[in-house]
Amino acid sequence: MKIGMTCYPTYGGSGVVATELGKALAERGHSIHFISYALPMRLQGFSGNIIYHEVETSNYPLFDFPLYTLALASKMVEVVNYENIDILHCHYAIPHATSAYLAKQMLNLRHIKVITTLHGTDITLVGLEPSFLPTIKFSIEQSDGVTAVSRFLREKTLTHFGIEKEIEVIPNFVDINKYKRINSAKVRSQWAPENEKILMHTSNFRPVKRVEDVIRIFNEVQKRVPSKLILIGDGPDRSLCELLCRELQIQDHVKFLGKQAEIVDLLSAADLFLMPSQSESFGLSALEAMACSVPVVSTSVGGLPELNIHNQTGFIAEIGDVERMARYAVDLLTNPAKHKTFSEAARVRATEFNQDKIVTLYERYYQKILDSNNVPTT
Repeated sequence: MKIGMTCYPTYGGSGVVATELGKALAERGHSIHFISYALPMRLQGFSGNIIYHEVETSNYPLFDFPLYTLALASKMVEVVNYENIDILHCHYAIPHATSAYLAKQMLNLRHIKVITTLHGTDITLVGLEPSFLPTIKFSIEQSDGVTAVSRFLREKTLTHFGIEKEIEVIPNFVDINKYKRINSAKVRSQWAPENEKILMHTSNFRPVKRVEDVIRIFNEVQKRVPSKLILIGDGPDRSLCELLCRELQIQDHVKFLGKQAEIVDLLSAADLFLMPSQSESFGLSALEAMACSVPVVSTSVGGLPELNIHNQTGFIAEIGDVERMARYAVDLLTNPAKHKTFSEAARVRATEFNQDKIVTLYERYYQKILDSNNVPTT
């Protein structure tokens, strides 16, 4: 198959999943064409089956904002025409599926299928902004196929948008051959020279991730357990988080690493992963941590309970319940036998989302849509 893959290239779960999916499909012999305004962060190294097409936008005095949706649609038309694309796979309904719809109309009678994967933000946050509702609903209904990364996200989409269209649940995945615990003695000696426990969090530091809660949880934990906090990623809340660390006078116990492309060696040094998010459609960073045998303490929102099994692979609590999450963390960090059991269970759970298994589901879904003569809902 020849697949045009469009995603946000930035540090975030949807871009990671799209890129890893494209790479895995390329290894299986499919021709993958990434169409985006920048090279996806995890698209590193050469592959003969992967080609990147940059979407260029121009700024004109007449327009206050770059016309990315239109530029993307035009680039999609170009790539489909010259590369004989079979499927345009769009990660996020807006603007990617919207651009794909425009491209399909411009291609006129040209046979092309559009598949939209919903990752969450476009539905749970942006999607609930009234001004976007008609566009998102239309883009989803006009797609030839729609997938969601969790049962929670599928139900939320159907409920909030009144959509009767079939939505296939294909969860996020992890390469368990790459994401596995490795010897981390060197990393641990740098971060925890006195054998302190290491708590970790990775995200794009947006308000929805509640990174300040991560710091407050750690603040309570370190009062009872000698520990360090490692924060991976960057975003709009980073400065606030750095300020909070100084206010709590724990800055010497917290390390901000910024964005990191390769994190297996970092996760392998962690004793516990914190994810107190306000909204998570799946929780890819938690899955990657679990694959590296790291138990997770998370909120009970969205798709997280479908991944993190309470009192088995970690613990879940309500949004903002810093005290309870801190107690859960202390419980695990002070009980070696329990921590070992949870760590092993986290790894076993992660193998259920093995890349080979999930990529095969995508392949089957692609073929199903290509073989169908479905007419999008109007």
